[in-house]
Amino acid sequence: MDKGIGSWIVYHSQQRPEKIALKYKDKQFTYQQFNSRVNKLANSLMELGIRHGDRVNVLLFNSNELMETLFACAKIGAIFVPVNYRLSAEEVEYILKDSSCQCFIYDNRLSNVVEVAVKNVTTINHVIQVGDTRTQDYIVYESLIEENSDQEPQFELEEDDVHMMMYTSGTTGKPKGVMLTHGNTQWNAVNAIQYLSLSHRDVSLTVAPLFHIGGMNIFATPILYKGGTVILQDVFQPDEVLREIEKHSVTTLFLVPAMWMALMHSPALNKTDLSSLRINIAGGSPCPLIVIEFFQKLNVPFYEGFGLTETAPFVCLLDEEDVKRKNGSVGKTPMHTQVRIVNQHDEDVSDGEVGELLVKGPNVFKGYWNKPSETKKVLKDGWFYTGDLAMMDDEGFIYIVDRKKDMIISGGENIYPAEIEQVLYKHPNVKDVAVVGLVDGKWGEIPKAYVVLHDSERLITIDEVQKHCEGKLAKYKIPNHLEFLDILPRNATGKILKTKLRNIPVRK
Repeated sequence: MDKGIGSWIVYHSQQRPEKIALKYKDKQFTYQQFNSRVNKLANSLMELGIRHGDRVNVLLFNSNELMETLFACAKIGAIFVPVNYRLSAEEVEYILKDSSCQCFIYDNRLSNVVEVAVKNVTTINHVIQVGDTRTQDYIVYESLIEENSDQEPQFELEEDDVHMMMYTSGTTGKPKGVMLTHGNTQWNAVNAIQYLSLSHRDVSLTVAPLFHIGGMNIFATPILYKGGTVILQDVFQPDEVLREIEKHSVTTLFLVPAMWMALMHSPALNKTDLSSLRINIAGGSPCPLIVIEFFQKLNVPFYEGFGLTETAPFVCLLDEEDVKRKNGSVGKTPMHTQVRIVNQHDEDVSDGEVGELLVKGPNVFKGYWNKPSETKKVLKDGWFYTGDLAMMDDEGFIYIVDRKKDMIISGGENIYPAEIEQVLYKHPNVKDVAVVGLVDGKWGEIPKAYVVLHDSERLITIDEVQKHCEGKLAKYKIPNHLEFLDILPRNATGKILKTKLRNIPVRK
């Protein structure tokens, strides 16, 4: 690889120039038009002094401008850093400073956050604004496109060069910049295409945020690598997602479980033609079995996947052939990725035993930005120590039991909250649930369930919960405490923030 992932767009602009690459709102771009805009932006960035290895941060909604910046940076060797647009100004400032951002591109709908976030960031040389309304004396994005040449930038790039830095969600502390190379993203695309048989005829709807590895690399980049069409939505609205599926004959869809649950409850679902959908993936956090079973009954091909930002993200996938027979599993690994499950002594465990999941392959990240000690903790001899607890059955199917840090130890017994949550989801009045460990003087920890109800007027008692769990869970796993919330705290990628739940004062 001497041209990096930017070469994908060049290839398709020559092979299928009139094929639609991107659609966003009322705009659409052929591969030829997309490549031209990417080149104009790349040349503009170079004129502004952006060089190989410089960080270009973006605070953008899902949009053509975001994807153009991704590939423009890739063509000139700059590092693309997408920032979560749901963060506070203080959190955005932290990422800008931590990454030593040199160029910042933002949507003017986020001006209030940006004005505060950039004040004390001394490394930023250029601020570029996207949008029709100019709110500051910054460079206007579209003027860069209009004013520059679309000549191909001439850069030699190595497979090991970092092209994108995604910040982890920071559920356990300050977010870390995950350095992903051109090779990581390309091999992830190869894995996805090989496993899922993606083709240039596929149409993917991307509504999961592109600042998240699932939104960016489950379908968006593999589909562009293959020469298909990506439709972008910047706000998740269940009814609008369903309309887009039918309108554009969408074939592939990735959503986090909370989004799939919202589709389940959309009144428009029964009136929508879903027949074009052929590959539908839930990822980002464990998907409740009731969601998988619901869509299976609608004959919607449903896959459950598992991956991490550090693995770009494809680690394993439960395909359509096995999704019913192996419900609860996240499947097997693709061709170019290896896994191990080890105990605390780094010894491989036997089938059916729980251990930490390790991942190795060309999709595994290069390291954490400016954090060599953190990198050293998780990257050892090419293996990435995920911090996820998993088991493998005798057929090689992998089951993610829980996050290592979320495991509850009660009276010397290991309890995995995900197992309890799957049982509680089957209660008819449980809409959402999270289980955490509560400190207990006798047992060390005991399970506590935080529940969001379908019908908040009809409270359920702890006795009712325990009766529901009898016969489905060992007695020591059944929750001893129950608390109701209007909504569970989640981050932008749909993961439940269990740290916040653990910090809720215990009610006497």
